[in-house]
Amino acid sequence: MFDFIMTDDQIKLRDEAREFTKWVPREMILDMDADKIQFPHEYLKECGNRNLLGIRLPKKYGGRGFGWVEDSIVAEEIGVASYSLACLWGVGADIVCEAIIKYGSEELCNEIVVPLLKGDVYAAECLTEPRGGSDFFGATTKARKDGSDWIISGQKRFIVGAEGADWFMVYAVTDPSAPPHKRMTCFMIPRTKGVDTKYIYGLMGVRGGGAGRLILDEVRVPERYILNGVNNGFEVFMTNMIPERLGTAAMTVGSVRPAVEIATKYTSRRKAFGTQIMNFQAVGFKVADCAMKMDAMRAMAYTTSLAIDSGKVDAGRCRRMVSQAKKFITEGAWEVVNNCMQVMGGIGYTNVFPIERILRDIRLSMIWVGTNEIMQYIIQTEWYKEFLKKKEDVRDVEADAAAAFEPDEKIYE
Repeated sequence: MFDFIMTDDQIKLRDEAREFTKWVPREMILDMDADKIQFPHEYLKECGNRNLLGIRLPKKYGGRGFGWVEDSIVAEEIGVASYSLACLWGVGADIVCEAIIKYGSEELCNEIVVPLLKGDVYAAECLTEPRGGSDFFGATTKARKDGSDWIISGQKRFIVGAEGADWFMVYAVTDPSAPPHKRMTCFMIPRTKGVDTKYIYGLMGVRGGGAGRLILDEVRVPERYILNGVNNGFEVFMTNMIPERLGTAAMTVGSVRPAVEIATKYTSRRKAFGTQIMNFQAVGFKVADCAMKMDAMRAMAYTTSLAIDSGKVDAGRCRRMVSQAKKFITEGAWEVVNNCMQVMGGIGYTNVFPIERILRDIRLSMIWVGTNEIMQYIIQTEWYKEFLKKKEDVRDVEADAAAAFEPDEKIYE
C-alpha cells in the first residue's frame, strides 16, 4: 500500500507483516509448490504467535481491532511470500471468523475463533460443489432435523485448506421447498465422525494449501453450531463476499509485486546489443506499464477499503466497488506477471526465477471466490440500480448538444 498515506501505526503494522513474510522458510514455499507439503501448519501457528491473524476482528477474541485499510495493508505484505499462504491466511481468520463473530454465539466464538486466531486450529469455508460452482443456490448438500441435532450429507470440492481444517463452514439445504434465498442454512462442522477430506487435485498453481474435497456422510451437528438461524444462510454468504473478494484483491497485489521487482532488477542488469535491455523501449515500456498498473491496483484496493471503513457507503455500492476491485486487480495482476515474464525472455519461463510459479498462482485469482464474470454481472446490476435512482443536483450534460431538443430523434422503443 502507499506509504505516503499511511499513519505511523499503519506503517508499524506493515513492517510487522513484512518481518513475518521474511521469516517464511524458502523450503516451505518450494515444498508446497512441489506438493511435498499438503498443509503448512507451522506457517499459521507462527502467524498466530505474531498476532497477524484477524486484523479486523475484535481484540477480545485475539484479533487486532483494525479496519479494512489495515487489513489490506497486511494482506499485500502477506501475499508477497506465496499466494498459497495468503489464501490460507485469509480464509480462516478473515472470512470464517468474521461470520462466526457476526452470526454465532459467544460460546461459539470462544470455541472456534479464539484458538483459530492463535494458530492452534484452522477453519475452511465450503461453498463449491461437484455439480455447482458459481450457482450458490444450486447446492445439493442437505441437512435434516433429528431431535435437537441436524444430520448433514453431501460433498463440497475445491475447498482451500480442507486437508488441514479442524472446522468447516458448510452451507446446506434445510428447506428445499422455500425460495432460493430462504432454503439454506450455514453450519460450523467440526472434523468428526462422518467427515472425510481428500487431497485429489493436480493444481496448476497455489499448491500445498490442502485444497481438496469434503465428504459429509450423515454427520451429526448440534443446533448451536448454526450461524444466523435456520434457513438464513444467504445472509452469511452475502457477508462473506466482502472479505472473500476484497481480501483476494489486496493479497493479489502483494503476490504479483515480486514479479515486477524481479523483472525490474533483471532488465537493469541483463545486456544485449551493448546496453542494458531496460534501455530498449520494447522492454522498458512494459516494465513502466507494470509499475503504473500496480499503483492503479493499489489505489482501487485502498479506496474500496476506505469506503467500507467509512460506514457512509450503502451495501449495493459496496458490492459494486468490491467486485470492481476483485476484477480489476486480478486481471491487472495477470497482465503484469505475463509482461514480467515476457521482458525476461526464456529465463523467465524456467524455475531459475519464481516468475513461472507466480504466473501459475495468479491465474487462480480470476476464478476463485467468484469468477470475474460473476463480478462483472454484479457490477452491471449494482451500477444500473445506483445510477437509475440518482437525483443529484448536477449539470444535465445531455442537453449540451445542438439538437438536444429534437424530440422526434430521441426514440427509445
